[in-house]
Amino acid sequence: MKTIATLLLFALAVPAYADAEFQKVYGCMRSNVPDTIRAQEIEFTSTDRTGATRVLRGKLIAKREDGLARISIRITSPANVAGASYLVRERKADSPEDDMFVYLPSVGRVRHITGAFANGALLGTDFSYVDAKIIQNTFAGADGKLEAPGEVDQRATHVLTLTPAHQMKDPSYSLVRMWLDQKTCVPLKADFYQGDKLRKQLTASAGSLTQSGKYWYLSQFDMNDLKEGTKTQIKFGGIDGSTKASPNLFDPNNFYKGN
Repeated sequence: MKTIATLLLFALAVPAYADAEFQKVYGCMRSNVPDTIRAQEIEFTSTDRTGATRVLRGKLIAKREDGLARISIRITSPANVAGASYLVRERKADSPEDDMFVYLPSVGRVRHITGAFANGALLGTDFSYVDAKIIQNTFAGADGKLEAPGEVDQRATHVLTLTPAHQMKDPSYSLVRMWLDQKTCVPLKADFYQGDKLRKQLTASAGSLTQSGKYWYLSQFDMNDLKEGTKTQIKFGGIDGSTKASPNLFDPNNFYKGN
C-alpha cells in the first residue's frame, strides 16, 4: 500500500510518554491470552450477499509458551471439511511475521501460509488467515499509538491505531483501529483499512464480554466484509481449562492430527 510508509512515520513520531501508555494498554490486551491450555468450542456462521448461510464448527485450543501465543483450530463439522486445521505460532518481536500453517484433508498435506495466501479466506469465512489471529489478541508485527478515549455500547474504551511493522512484507492492512473495553482490555470494535478505504469491520456487544478466572474474552462477535457485502459471526463455547493437550497440537508437522 502506498500509504503505509506515511502511516509508519506518523506512528514513530508519537512522543515517548504516549508510547509508554500504548504499550501498557497493548500489553493488557495481550494478557488475555492464558499461560496455560485453554480449549473452547468455536462456531463460524457465514452469510453471503444473497442471505445464504453456512456453519462450521470446531475446537480452538490456545496457550502461551515463553510469552508467545500458540493457537490451534480444528474443524469438526460439516463432514466435507471435518479435519481441516489451522495453527498460529507467534514469533518474537524482532521477527517480521508469525508462523501460520493450514491442513486441508482434500489436499492431504500441511501448507505454510505466506504472502498472498495469508490474505485468503479461512475455510470460506470472512476471516482471512491473518484476521484469525485476532481471536486470541495476537497482533504481532505491529507498530501503534494510543488515541483519544472512545465509547462502544455505552462502555468506555481505549482506542488504538496499529500499523504494520516496517519489516513486514505485503501486509494485509495499512491500518487497524481498535476500541478496547477499558475494564477488560477486550476489543469491542475494530476497523481494518486497505489504503484509505475501510475494508472490514469487527463488532461485538458489551453483553458478549465473558470472564473465565482472570481472563476475559468475547463469546460472540461479527466480521463484516464491506467490499464483498458478506458477514461471518463467530461464537465461542465455555472455556475448558482442564484440557491436557499433546505437544503435537502446536507442532507444525503434527497439529492436524488432533489431541
